[in-house]
Amino acid sequence: MSEVDAADRYVIGVDFGTLSGRALVVRVRDGAELGTAVHEYRRGVIETVLPDGGPPLPPDWALQDPDDYRDVLREAVPAALAAAGVDPARVIGIGTDFTACTVLPTLADGTPLCEVPELRHRPHAWVKLWKHHAAQPQADRINALAHERGEPWIGRYGGKISAEWQFAKGLQILAEDPEVYRRAERFIEAADWIVWELCGAETRNACTAGYKGIRQDGRYPSPDYLAALDPAFTDFVTKLDGPLLPLGDRAGTLSARAAAWTGLPEGIAVAVGNVDAHVTSASAQALHPGRLVAIMGTSTCHVLNGTHPAEVPGMCGVVDGGISPGAWGYEAGQSGVGDIFGWFVRHAAPAGLDTHERLTELAAAQPVGAHGLVALDWWNGNRSLLVNHDLSGLVVGLTLATRPADVYRALLEATAYGTRMIIEAFAEAGVPVDDLVVAGGLTSNRLLMQIYADVTNRPLSIIGSAQGPALGSAIHAAVAAGAYPTVHEASAAMGRVDEGVYRPIPANVRAYDALYAEYRALHDHFGRGGNDVMLRLRAIRNAAVDAAAAPHDSTLEVVA
Repeated sequence: MSEVDAADRYVIGVDFGTLSGRALVVRVRDGAELGTAVHEYRRGVIETVLPDGGPPLPPDWALQDPDDYRDVLREAVPAALAAAGVDPARVIGIGTDFTACTVLPTLADGTPLCEVPELRHRPHAWVKLWKHHAAQPQADRINALAHERGEPWIGRYGGKISAEWQFAKGLQILAEDPEVYRRAERFIEAADWIVWELCGAETRNACTAGYKGIRQDGRYPSPDYLAALDPAFTDFVTKLDGPLLPLGDRAGTLSARAAAWTGLPEGIAVAVGNVDAHVTSASAQALHPGRLVAIMGTSTCHVLNGTHPAEVPGMCGVVDGGISPGAWGYEAGQSGVGDIFGWFVRHAAPAGLDTHERLTELAAAQPVGAHGLVALDWWNGNRSLLVNHDLSGLVVGLTLATRPADVYRALLEATAYGTRMIIEAFAEAGVPVDDLVVAGGLTSNRLLMQIYADVTNRPLSIIGSAQGPALGSAIHAAVAAGAYPTVHEASAAMGRVDEGVYRPIPANVRAYDALYAEYRALHDHFGRGGNDVMLRLRAIRNAAVDAAAAPHDSTLEVVA
């Protein structure tokens, strides 16, 4: 840790992840990271049954408890300050980022509906985490109707709205629990809700409004379109619409209540909310066009600034100012990356080989292609390019000679092929990708990083911070507090990147070109209608689970 100077000023960045939240104390003048603390969510991801005696949840649900987010402010921020040895009086601002699309219904004052006593046992009253994928039928309806009507915004999202986003999740609430939908006076990203908790003012950030809320060219989808989906859905935009602010702006000042939680001075600047992936571009000094940032963790989000809007098939969106003011921000993603590797280690690797380190060691000793396998990286569905969360994973080439390290390496490679698909889609649409910067927890796997450089045939740089999102949030806090005039200038002073750490190896590039061709063939066959077996299997599974969960009716029994 860097030395604390009593004359310096500091900012706090808070990164709300899938399982925990992290607070980081950062020096304003140079981005030095002085102290950090992590708070694990008490509830974590709620996937099987609602807490406190609530009902079981259907397949593909993923909920969270908003009080876990408050606990990060109560626990992690004071602990980070203590670890840094920084006088709280020297802190001038706080910034936050969140997973997205993570949304919750609230009352008009921001009270989450799951905290309203009579709604506590209603699953739709809770936070829907980004990986809640049970709204796929609603996403399909949204997309079909948009194309039928020729809605102008659908092309900005590569032709498909995701089941993860605000409109699909909102429409699911209306379809399955109209009472909760009616009681929801506001429907808000957790990124904006936590800012509301900090400063007492409701705001909406330009990033999530554009990428997750279908806000393009200053407006949301029209009431006519919403009414065509469902007449009762016409008012959905009124639940979303709030004061919209650009990234880096000040949303307000820290309230007395939040100051008591955090130990920070009341009245300091609170930055506009942001998304974990997008905010990382600032900490990686990757705001200029052509530099793609891949934030690799349980999933991967790919973000890239461009000079102009283009319609890129299968993208999560292109938004004016979506990553930084003055540029068109592009987003793509893969719904499962680290989660896939973790699944294999926990559930498929035998004892003695059930660690990432051991499997990586064995996999690294293989020449490219020696395992004879190719896999599809759809263990958690496909976000880009296919935008279909009913798709599933696949490994081709298994034999009695296949060993665990073979499969593990094939899974690593599959995620790199998915990233190459995304890069090629950008390039074909006229949005160049010159190089990659990788951030997130997976940067420590040197084999994985070299595979990505070889598969994409591009130099790969590594963010110079282990806390990319939290540092990015701190950079935005410095701008909101007036320490820097723009995010670009704050990024140049406070961000850091190690350039060109991994370079493509020509022989590996050639070998991966052949394997990638097989990946593309499988991708198109199973993902573009050549064989819908994955969708049929998902439907069979859901029907079986629903039947097993249905109340037993003894009157239907036949007694011999």
